[in-house]
Amino acid sequence: MLKKMNFTTLIPAPRSAARTRRNRQLGISLIGLFLVGIIAVGLLALGFKTVPAVVEYIAIERAVQKIKNEGSTVREIQSAFDRHATIDDITSITSRDLDITKEGDRVVISYAYAKKIPVTDTVALVIDFSGTTRDRQRRDIP
Repeated sequence: MLKKMNFTTLIPAPRSAARTRRNRQLGISLIGLFLVGIIAVGLLALGFKTVPAVVEYIAIERAVQKIKNEGSTVREIQSAFDRHATIDDITSITSRDLDITKEGDRVVISYAYAKKIPVTDTVALVIDFSGTTRDRQRRDIP
């Protein structure tokens, strides 16, 4: 005697919860996309405002490294920095802001300044820059 097979019992019917999980699309919603876009635009705008300050800091660092051997007196080093500042359009510090000292037979030039970058009317980003021609001591990490 052969039993008649019912194919409907072999394939279970999908449940409503399983059906909604399978049919639901994954991804970011429109509101989430707007929020991510606003955050990205804000960070890019902040980055674009800080780039000129960093470029000027790099120009100051290069000018100080170039002038450390150009003179032996404070006045000669200051006039050399003024020449480089005119060429590189350095406006954040002047030659009077340089701390020029002598350690042994070497001239050491140090500087420090703060750059204020306005973000909005009531918010500003302040970056403290500093540098020196003194050799830095390296610490060995155990």
